[in-house]
Amino acid sequence: MLIIQPSGGLCNRMRVINSGWRLARELHEELRVFWLCNEELNCPFVSLFQPVNEFLITDIHSVADPRKLFYQRTARTHLGNEEIRAHRLPGGGLDPEYTATFHGNTYIFTWEWFYPAQDYHLFRPTKALQERIDEMTARFGSSCVGVHIRRTDNQPAICGSSTEAFLRSMRRELKDDPNTMFYLATDDLAEEAALRSAFPDRILSNEKRCLRRDSAEGMHDALLDLYCLANTRKIIGSYFSSFTDIAADMRGIPKVIAGGEDAQS
Repeated sequence: MLIIQPSGGLCNRMRVINSGWRLARELHEELRVFWLCNEELNCPFVSLFQPVNEFLITDIHSVADPRKLFYQRTARTHLGNEEIRAHRLPGGGLDPEYTATFHGNTYIFTWEWFYPAQDYHLFRPTKALQERIDEMTARFGSSCVGVHIRRTDNQPAICGSSTEAFLRSMRRELKDDPNTMFYLATDDLAEEAALRSAFPDRILSNEKRCLRRDSAEGMHDALLDLYCLANTRKIIGSYFSSFTDIAADMRGIPKVIAGGEDAQS
């Protein structure tokens, strides 16, 4: 059996689960996922997504949960961030010679992806959340560009994608298509105010959103933002942000990173 404990925020966890599902199929093993509700993401999987058939998901609220500890302590192979980075191939995926050494249960605790995601069909928002997504995206029209501005705790995004860089990219979109509207997802209300001032009547957003990731309400609003971004025709995103990456990857839409010409990897 392959046991995954994804860590980090919403999009890191989605990437880890997708990677685990891919590895489980390659190893012909069952996949079990322990979803920890904590300050990074304090919301059960079942409160965000519909039930899945491809793997077993267990919501836990403590790292000392006996179900998790049993699998963690009895697994014969353990992988963390360092092991994944050391054995991840340049194009993505774990070295087959390495995975061939796995015997018995394998326990993976990480925020690192270890296989490129081909699709995100494993994740279907709950009916209530999908209704909210549909209501918002119905306002997009045919020329809506997503804008994801990451601030607060992501220093690389703050340094790599300045407000002025977003403004430049958005002005270019309007120059190419004067009918462009923007769906804005940001964790900084001051940024939203600045963009609304710069582009009157062009900004759509979930204006009553909760920004607390340690609450179910905040995570519901984060999921709404993610799926709304994925329903735009293009994303102007933040440097070093998994949220930007996943929103684009989910539907295979193009993305540009604001300030990308200046950001250093």
